[in-house]
Amino acid sequence: MIDLHSHLLPGVDDGSRSVEQSVKVLGELAAQGVTDICLTPHMRAAHVAAGPPEAHARAFEALAAQAPAVPRLHRGAEVMLDRPLPVDRDRIRRVTLGGTRYILVEFPRMVAFETVGIALGRILETGLIPLLAHPERYRCCSNDAVARWRGLGAVMQVDGPTLVTSRTRGQRARDLVAAGLADIIAGDNHGDDRSIAQGYQFLLAQDAPEQGELLARRNPAAILADARLEPVPPVQIRSTWMQRLRQLIEGD
Repeated sequence: MIDLHSHLLPGVDDGSRSVEQSVKVLGELAAQGVTDICLTPHMRAAHVAAGPPEAHARAFEALAAQAPAVPRLHRGAEVMLDRPLPVDRDRIRRVTLGGTRYILVEFPRMVAFETVGIALGRILETGLIPLLAHPERYRCCSNDAVARWRGLGAVMQVDGPTLVTSRTRGQRARDLVAAGLADIIAGDNHGDDRSIAQGYQFLLAQDAPEQGELLARRNPAAILADARLEPVPPVQIRSTWMQRLRQLIEGD
């Protein structure tokens, strides 16, 4: 599996606090089958023009010196679009995922539907591709809203661990996957036990290995290769999904 959203760059945001904590989590993720991970610390749009802070470079060097060989580390950022990004594509590209055209973005949770569309459209005008992190978190999120954002050319990243929660945002996440509106899943790990593997196991419990392969492996790999993503077929999510997931995890 390839996880393109994590907060394991130590000591720079609300994620992992130390190299030791990050190394421990990386070892656990490797044991679950994660082969590559993108370190995406929080950044605000106002700071993108200046590029990644020097503290991020130092933290990456410190982590890389002690990290296991697997998962392989890639750099990026999760950019909070609380204001417009600079129009300079070259400046923006310094914070994209692995230096590709894809940039991971998020919004305040109470953002309006129209604001999301305008901001995503501005990024697309630069020739870059916005990857919207966890759309299920936003109050304005619905299948219709996400279909319209994707229609602009944006792509969607659903949090894998959210797929197995009973909260409202969990239902939104399942609705997006069921409708084929998610392009990838990710762990959004903050130095804890969240993992893309939770979402992948959920899909296996739904007898949806093709969707799991696309969401957790092939499409994330395509992003790192700066390539086009494959459409993910819809999947029928059964009401017994939690029971099936528990059986799969426990080996019953």
